[in-house]
Amino acid sequence: MDPTTALLTDPMAVFAYLAAVLGFIFWLSGIPRLARLFEITPPVIYAYFVPTLSTTFGITPAASPAYDWMIRYLLPVALLLLMITIDLRSVAKLGWMALIMVVAGTLGIVVGGPIALLLFGGWLPEDAWMGFAALSGSWIGGTANMVAIAESVGTPDSLMGPIIVVDTVVGYGWMGVLLFFSAWQQRFDRRTGARTAALEETNLRLAAAETRRHPVTLDWMAAIVGVGFAGAVVAVALGDTMPALGDPTIISKTTWAVLIVVTGGLFLSFTPLARLEDHGASKVGYLALYLLLTAIGARADLRAVLAAPAFLAAGIVWLAIHAGILLLAARLIRAPLFFVATGSMANIGGAASAPVVAGVYHPAMAPVGLLMAVVGYILGIYGGLVAAWLLAVVGG
Repeated sequence: MDPTTALLTDPMAVFAYLAAVLGFIFWLSGIPRLARLFEITPPVIYAYFVPTLSTTFGITPAASPAYDWMIRYLLPVALLLLMITIDLRSVAKLGWMALIMVVAGTLGIVVGGPIALLLFGGWLPEDAWMGFAALSGSWIGGTANMVAIAESVGTPDSLMGPIIVVDTVVGYGWMGVLLFFSAWQQRFDRRTGARTAALEETNLRLAAAETRRHPVTLDWMAAIVGVGFAGAVVAVALGDTMPALGDPTIISKTTWAVLIVVTGGLFLSFTPLARLEDHGASKVGYLALYLLLTAIGARADLRAVLAAPAFLAAGIVWLAIHAGILLLAARLIRAPLFFVATGSMANIGGAASAPVVAGVYHPAMAPVGLLMAVVGYILGIYGGLVAAWLLAVVGG
């Protein structure tokens, strides 16, 4: 559609519309009668597809300076605030078995993607590797990593629709499988001779962890927004001075900005700035992330979703490889099924899903699932770039 024929063309009006759509989606998700709907189809998918439909029906333009600004700056804002709030000291208390299983899950994603692309490449678009790269980011830590890798490798808007479909359908389908197997964990642990004492050891290490939250106040909110945007501008400016690397490009100027903001955020998590999380910094980070998704969705082509069946089949094979590597690792180190399931969901579902799966297997261990997801989230950017490079070798 010609951008000048859309109902909304002024960049501020476009931004306001997307913000209003996002607010309406989350308002709906808080209605008790709709809770089940948003458990099956999370708000993230609506944050993407409602703006896509808006562009399809001529409400918003397919191109706008508003989208360009949002994509350039909201990603580093989100990543910086999310990384500053990571408690690496608590992560270090997880224990070696939990950490190995998260890394095994990450390895399964990094290896599985290129294999799936090799098997299904004939039924997929030539640039499908870029879509797979974005999906690898999502499946190593979550939505923020998906957007970061997509922007890094230049994933076309036409591929983001099918990728989000695969991320939701296959990812949440796999979560259902893991929940089903929770009833089999004792049998699995007996058959493999699992070291179940490791569960109690991990729980004891985390017993001293505290959760601190304070009401949001104007002074702290101003500090959070100020740190987020100031850090984002610095990271983007530094990234623009760096050279692009790879053919096809894997380390772009956007990638440099992402790496700077992620690595810098992790360092800042050891400083007093980490206190920003006590006042809602990660919530602001996720708000920036979801606003960013609305801009990406508004630029997408709805017809591309028709390519989803081939992507879905590739996604299923991809997760089968991921599961196989996790089970092999569990066999070698005698890890309980709890660590297999939580290590997998720490990658595939991130912080939203890993605590749920952990809590179903062992109700008192939901915090372990959250911290394992944090490990997957940290690995997401670095592991996703490795996966993108391998996918470029296979399909580039």
